[in-house]
Formats: sequence, C-alpha cells, structure tokens
Amino acid sequence: MSKYGTLHKKDGRYALRFERFFDMKQEDVFSVITDPNAFTQWYPFATGDMDLQVGGEIGFDDGEGSTYEGVITELTPPHTFVFREVDDWIQMTIQPKDHGCEMVFTHTFDDKEMIIYVAAGWHRCLDALGQIVKGQQVQWQDNASELREYYKDAFDLN
Repeated sequence: MSKYGTLHKKDGRYALRFERFFDMKQEDVFSVITDPNAFTQWYPFATGDMDLQVGGEIGFDDGEGSTYEGVITELTPPHTFVFREVDDWIQMTIQPKDHGCEMVFTHTFDDKEMIIYVAAGWHRCLDALGQIVKGQQVQWQDNASELREYYKDAFDLN
C-alpha cells in the first residue's frame, strides 16, 4: 500500500484518496480521528469544537480572522466519519485488515488549481495522524515542496 494519494473524478468534482494501514484495532483508530484534541493536532484549522453526532458541527479557524463550521453528515462508529467543510466533503472509513485496519481518507472538492497543494497538505497531515495514532509526538517533516513536485508529476499537472 502506497502512502501517496490518488486523484479521481467524482460527480464532476475532484477526489483525493489516501490509504493508511495501522496495526491496531479500528475502534482505536476511530477514537483518535474523532477525538477533538487529537483532531486539532493533524487536521488544518480545527479548533477542537466538535459536536460528535450526525448534524453536529466542527469548528474551524483559518488563523486569519475567519471562523466557520463543518457539519457531520455520517457517523458510524467504528468505521465511518464524514463531514462537509464549506463546499468540500471529507470521508474517513476504517475497515479491519491484516491484524490491524485500513483507513481510507477521501477529500472531494472543486478547485483544479489547488490539487497539488491539497494533495501535499493531506499527505503531510495524514503522516501526522499516523504519529498520533501510534502515540508519538507529532514531528512535521519539511517535505511540502517535494510532495507538491511529486503530485504535480504523478497527476500529470505540468
């Protein structure tokens, strides 16, 4: 399984899909991705405000004076967490696999010009999530420009 994301067209929109394997139970991974404190450590702009129920809101702050809410549209422990963030959709599904579990993270959005930036950003964020799931201190790698170049070539966006 590759750590790199893949790009798909979905209903006329773009969908970035990442797969991550964790050598722990899906319940444990699900509890980390839905824990408001852990969420703020890996998810961009998350404030820690999270009403964990369908229709519940997730608070975001862009750090430049704008706050907004995401809305949880599907929540089925321990395998599905889906929410809308402005016009984008974020879906995380977790399934048992090989003495652990596999999480599939999909971000569906419209802006073609942002594909390589979004892909590199999620790659880095999911690396941080992996550290949190393993109980490690988050250490952000300085690899954003390399990842943007990788995704630019991989998605043939030259």
